[in-house]
Parts: sequence; structure tokens; C-alpha cells
Amino acid sequence: MRTDDFWQLIDRAREGAGGEPEAVAAPAVALLAERDPEENVGYAHHQRRVLAASYRVDLWGAAYLINGGASDDGFEYFRGWLMTQGRAVFARAVADPDSLAELPRVRSAALSGEEFECDDMLAVPWEAYRKATAADLPTDRDPVAPPDLNDFWDFDDEEEAHRRLPRLAALFTEPPAE
Repeated sequence: MRTDDFWQLIDRAREGAGGEPEAVAAPAVALLAERDPEENVGYAHHQRRVLAASYRVDLWGAAYLINGGASDDGFEYFRGWLMTQGRAVFARAVADPDSLAELPRVRSAALSGEEFECDDMLAVPWEAYRKATAADLPTDRDPVAPPDLNDFWDFDDEEEAHRRLPRLAALFTEPPAE
């Protein structure tokens, strides 16, 4: 599966989801299950590559600020949510995690406390393959290299958050303006 195909499938699944990430996973499963099982394998491999590319310290810091904390699993689920936002938002967030402060829903979450996670999105290729073949998705024979997290910083350090993610830190560490 090519990069464009991967994101086009997600875009098609997003249609009619009303901006709700949980409503993207089920149509993505259905759309992928209609395809050749080898495309499911390709989707799974591409998803692993996308998740590996987004396994970045500053993006984890952004998830931590936005969600009020982010464990290993929480960061994984945050990236599942980020996938439901589409290619442009995903790519911009990986390149500049502070760009998430531009999203209206993230801005309102600073006041509402809404958290952004979608673990169902991470299971799409496995569910689609099982639906299409009644078997488990084969294990990837071409694993993705693990990320480098040598630049870890204390996400609870507000000064460091302001230095690295100024717009998100302004939203999530400062009291709201009255």
C-alpha cells in the first residue's frame, strides 16, 4: 500500500464521522476489509511506519500537555487520535507539535479538559484482516527501527514546556483569561 492510499482510506473513513475519532475506526475497518488481504498487510506495515515516525519526544510532550499526562499507552492512543485527524494535521504535528494549538478542538480542550485518544484506530488492520479472512493478520517481516528518545525532557517542567511548545504551554499551563 502506498502512502497516498493509506491516507485516502482514512479520509474516506472520516467522511460522515462528524469529527469524532471513534467514528473513524469502524468505517476504516469496513473499507480495508473490502480490499485484498495483502492490502491489509500493507496498511499495517504503513501504520507501523507512521507511528514510528511520530514517536517523537516533543510530540509526546504535546500529548502530555493536552491530555494532562500521557503514559506509553496514552501516547500511542494519542497518535491513534492524531491519525483520525488526517494526513495534513498528522504531518504538521509531527514536524511541529506546537501546531496542535491551532486546532479549535484542542483550544477548547484547554477549558473543557477533553482528552484525545483513539486506540480503536490502532487496531484497524487487524480487525479488517480478521473480518475479511477469519484469520489473524500475519506478523510483519519488515520491522520498523525503534525511535531515538535521547532528547527526553521533564514534561511537568512548565518553563521547559514554554520553551519547547510555547503555544500549547500557554493554553494548558496558564490560567484561562477572564
